[in-house]
Amino acid sequence: MKLAVDAMGGDYAPEKVVQGVELARDEFADTKFLLFGKEDQIKKYLKNGERITIVHTDSEIEMGDEPVRAVRQKKTSSLVLAAQAVKDGKADALFSAGNTGALLAASLFIIGRIKGIDRPGMTTTLPSLEGPQDSFTMLDVGANAESKVKNLQQFAVLGNFYSANVMGVTSPRIALLNNGAEEDKGDTLHKETYQVLSDDPNLNFVGNIESRELLNGTADVVVTDGFTGNAVLKNTEGTALSLLKLIKHSILDSGVQGKLGGLMLKPVFKVVQDKMDYSKHGGAVLLGVKAPVVKAHGSSNETQVYHALSQLRQMVDTNLTTNLADYFATRSEQNKEI
Repeated sequence: MKLAVDAMGGDYAPEKVVQGVELARDEFADTKFLLFGKEDQIKKYLKNGERITIVHTDSEIEMGDEPVRAVRQKKTSSLVLAAQAVKDGKADALFSAGNTGALLAASLFIIGRIKGIDRPGMTTTLPSLEGPQDSFTMLDVGANAESKVKNLQQFAVLGNFYSANVMGVTSPRIALLNNGAEEDKGDTLHKETYQVLSDDPNLNFVGNIESRELLNGTADVVVTDGFTGNAVLKNTEGTALSLLKLIKHSILDSGVQGKLGGLMLKPVFKVVQDKMDYSKHGGAVLLGVKAPVVKAHGSSNETQVYHALSQLRQMVDTNLTTNLADYFATRSEQNKEI
């Protein structure tokens, strides 16, 4: 298989992207990588060119660029040409750690949507601290700032498919993120979505979930709009990092006894840090386009890039998008019969 990589996307590109690609290349002997970007900069960090092809590009899309305009105007950028390679069948999937909006635009305009899906959803995996599973799936986390009932329903279907086929969860429990657990909570959008999800016989809908319950293993799939999902995702990440910093500073400022206690608890803190590190599950998956697309955090290091590429490879290996397209086509036929 061949993975198209936007080597210039991300805060530490191309260095960390190239290093992550080499880690993935060394791990997976059946995978080739097409690195799109400025050749001289990529070669500066590339130690071994085995199964790695550099496709030189003259420009890249910056984090501050307006997404749609950048995709339309910067046709020779690393992201656009990587997406075009997937469109043309020269690569099987797309990876980027760059501008999220531009990746979304390139995926929609160049690669295209799966028939029947109105809006693809950005999907991420977060840790569950309790319950039968060690993680759960949440979408949308940034692809769509505003959503209608139909969009949230499709996110539930997408999440259900992803949880069952990628995460291996039997009959995933699906919850709607809301400001209360009761059925009548929320605005009109959430009340109507609640009823639609409740009436869907193919979904194991368990009701509303509050943000404070997200990490407690209550649901396997959490459905929300992109604006709320992105805010919750960043808040969760920021809270975890802030707590770890608070514990560290408290130990350092507590004298000799506190430092000795902290030293003894160091293995415990490591377990907590590893548990809260959702990047080990990979990047955010753009579900609903015709090929696998994964977006890594802009500040990703080489290990996080490696995990995202491993996730992307798994999606290609399991024919995720083809199976998803068939799944949606089957649901559409069943709805027509009803």
